[in-house]
Amino acid sequence: MSALLEFEEVNASYAGAVVLQKVSFSINEGETVGLVGRNGAGKTTALLSVYGVPSVTGRILIDGKIIGRRRYEPSKLGVSLVPQGKRIFPNLTVEENILLGKASRRSGEWTLESVYELFPNLERGKSRLGTALSGGEQQMLAIARALMSDPKLLMLDEPTEGLAPVVIDELIVALQKIRDKGTALLLVEQHISMIQKVAHRYIALRKGELVGDGPVADLNNREVQEMIAL
Repeated sequence: MSALLEFEEVNASYAGAVVLQKVSFSINEGETVGLVGRNGAGKTTALLSVYGVPSVTGRILIDGKIIGRRRYEPSKLGVSLVPQGKRIFPNLTVEENILLGKASRRSGEWTLESVYELFPNLERGKSRLGTALSGGEQQMLAIARALMSDPKLLMLDEPTEGLAPVVIDELIVALQKIRDKGTALLLVEQHISMIQKVAHRYIALRKGELVGDGPVADLNNREVQEMIAL
């Protein structure tokens, strides 16, 4: 497998406040990785660094290409983000929200039909306003919208936040199907059991530094849990 996303000695800060310090890791094609750590460890900042939201030094590469500060560039190169909080457009229908994902103009196997097959509830409610959906359905809508850009890598920030256990189970099945289609996933998630059901590998941050990288089975190890302060 070749590296799809690479961080090389990445530092990230907001208004001079350093959040990430010399973070280096890579995500391979078709690989699913869980990014773990306590609140404030820098997980969300790592995802946003791909889009140049914080001030970034070091190098971030997609498919071997160094990305600049143009926020649309990652999407053009095949990286999509499902942000924390879903960010559904309230004045658009479910289907209109989904179709916004085609703005990158990438084409591939993800179509309205395939995302509706993945999330049947969205098809049943396609004419409703996006904000009329339940919290779980809105998360599915955010994922469907991101898939419409046919990403090589789909990054998700706390996708289970505020969801009921039965909805989390449905989301796990959907992410497994996305993974099995060959889409790489980078998953920021507090539920370690979900990481273990979906991911191949974990990366751990603590206070903005990389402190762990290994197979998800190692997350059962008490020494590893203590090291990354889970």
